[in-house]
Amino acid sequence: MREAAFVKRNQARWEKIEKDLYGRPTDPDRLAEIFIQLTDDLAFAQTQYPQSRVTAYLNNLASKVHHTLYRNRREDSRRFLTFWKNEVPHELWHARKELLYAFLIFILSIAAGYVSTLHDDSFARLILGDNYVNMTLQNIREGKPMAVYSQADSGNMFISITFNNIRVAFIAFAMGLLFSAGTGYILFRNGVMVGAFLAFFRQEGLLGHALPVIMLHGTIELSSIVVAGAAGFVLGNGFLFPGTYPRLASFRIHAVRGLKMVMSLVPLFVLAGFIESFITRYEFMPATGKLLIIGLSACLILFYFVWYPFQLSRNGKLYPHRISAGTRLQPEA
Repeated sequence: MREAAFVKRNQARWEKIEKDLYGRPTDPDRLAEIFIQLTDDLAFAQTQYPQSRVTAYLNNLASKVHHTLYRNRREDSRRFLTFWKNEVPHELWHARKELLYAFLIFILSIAAGYVSTLHDDSFARLILGDNYVNMTLQNIREGKPMAVYSQADSGNMFISITFNNIRVAFIAFAMGLLFSAGTGYILFRNGVMVGAFLAFFRQEGLLGHALPVIMLHGTIELSSIVVAGAAGFVLGNGFLFPGTYPRLASFRIHAVRGLKMVMSLVPLFVLAGFIESFITRYEFMPATGKLLIIGLSACLILFYFVWYPFQLSRNGKLYPHRISAGTRLQPEA
């Protein structure tokens, strides 16, 4: 490509970047993507026109963007609020397809585990383990079917459960590196375990008692696993389907997006761990108390992960769509 054509194609975009740098503060994620584009342009210019003024201009402009990007990282005293109010809902909205896929995989896996257990008496032992099944049968004979939630010290149980749930969420996210199939496997495995657990209690005639007890903490916990799975799909799809981005650049961008989604789950896992450790042990509490906790948990999940991002999008209050990488320059033959 001739230098004049290269400048003509991109001059308006460069001028807009310069104007934005001296205007109102720019979203750090948007700045990061601008920086990636500029470094692509600069690399092309350095290869094709190493002594040109346009190369020096792009080098200077990329330096300004880099400086602005890292200056913004230091200045944001309201970042904590912005993260929850804007950044996470933005990522949830743009990952709505991945959320749907994760939800469907998880629900179908629960159904598979449930049906398999009903048709094969040994399946629950295969999935849940002999020790757990034998312990639960003993608890049922003693009239306390869900005693597994009250056999450990509440404090130790809270720390152990919360840590394990966070670990599982990050594993589900990281398994997206295996071309998203790893995340699908984590969702499938956990879904089958839940289905086998429910079917096991149905076989014992206690599903009506066990389900509300499980959902005291499970409403938040299981929903969070779905969100973690969606984050893993975001990560994997960013590598598999880079679009017009360089594959590595697409991977970095989607890794940040998915990580934000997973980080948003940490407080929820703390809350779910608290409920499971300190409240679920009271399996014979009044039904109204169970329904209240389950209902409030469901409202929290639906509000923040579904309704709120939708409302922000409908009202045009989400961060703008990412800059398209379609203008990334490629040398012409």
